[in-house]
Amino acid sequence: MDTSELRDLIKMFEQAAITELEYDVEGVKIRLKKDMSQTPAADANPKAASQPASEKASVEEQERSAESPELPVIESPMVGVFYRSSAPDVPPFVEPSDYVAEGQTICIIEAMKIMNEIPAPMSGKLVQTLVGNGEPVEFGQPLFVLEPVQV
Repeated sequence: MDTSELRDLIKMFEQAAITELEYDVEGVKIRLKKDMSQTPAADANPKAASQPASEKASVEEQERSAESPELPVIESPMVGVFYRSSAPDVPPFVEPSDYVAEGQTICIIEAMKIMNEIPAPMSGKLVQTLVGNGEPVEFGQPLFVLEPVQV
């Protein structure tokens, strides 16, 4: 296991809703455990607890937008790594303010070295992207806010 794999493992562990992880492959043994003695405010938002103050406001703003009852949120159908485009040198599938058609590919989620194209579940105007390119995502995590459009 190289340092980049270890960093990825730690990053995914920090964002996961688990408190302990044991990893034992080919003689490499790693045990990660979260400190659960955080303040109650930090427990209410575990993603924000591990981020700098400038990023906390952004995450909280995105979560408020994602929880907005007026606009539907497109959620991740699986655990994996979120990608906005099919390759680093290719433009993103969608940008905020783009109109998308039902079934149109809006992102890719890599899971177990397989690139899964994620289609839009409905037609509409993309309001906001809630996940950064290359970030790990969990099942059910909000990815996009979409304003439905009547055709």
